[in-house]
Amino acid sequence: MKKVSPSIVQYFQKIGWASYIAGLQDTHSGNMSMRIGNRMLITRRGSMLGFLNDYDIIEISLEKNDSGVSLASSEIGIHRAIYRETNGLAIVHAHLINAVVLSLINDEIVPVDVEGSYTIRKVPVVSFEYGSGSREMEEEIPRHLKDNKIMVIKGHGAIAIGETMEEALFYNSVLENSCKIIVGINSLGKKADDFKPKNISEGW
Repeated sequence: MKKVSPSIVQYFQKIGWASYIAGLQDTHSGNMSMRIGNRMLITRRGSMLGFLNDYDIIEISLEKNDSGVSLASSEIGIHRAIYRETNGLAIVHAHLINAVVLSLINDEIVPVDVEGSYTIRKVPVVSFEYGSGSREMEEEIPRHLKDNKIMVIKGHGAIAIGETMEEALFYNSVLENSCKIIVGINSLGKKADDFKPKNISEGW
């Protein structure tokens, strides 16, 4: 299996560590990838994103299974489908606690804070019979990411695309912060919809 360059390993380590210390992942959850031509680099199955090593970054083909596929994240098929059908060059999938909470009771998440309203505006929540690495997810998720930078898999977590993993991580972070605010407002007996900001222009 081809060895990944130290600079790319360091980049994965930076994004993985940031997602972990920000509380966007638990010890072994989530996955990340980036596209390079007709190949991609993706985190190893069961890896700890906050503590990645060089052997945790797997290089594989976008089109066919090769020697690294058995080591790659179990959601490799979803990453491949997203790269084939969207303009994303990087993907970060995170198990956002508050986003998952809201996904269980909402069909979409609409931020009420200024940052969230400006950056991600409205986030679709999609339910799947098998909510992890299924063929159904491979077919459906790219469709939602053609018009959105981030979406939520009901009861599972969020998946975002960007030109870089840093951008994709940013969308996850913004969404989780927006969800914390909504959950906080609801816990005070108020309706989050009453606090939506007005005249927010398009974000990124």
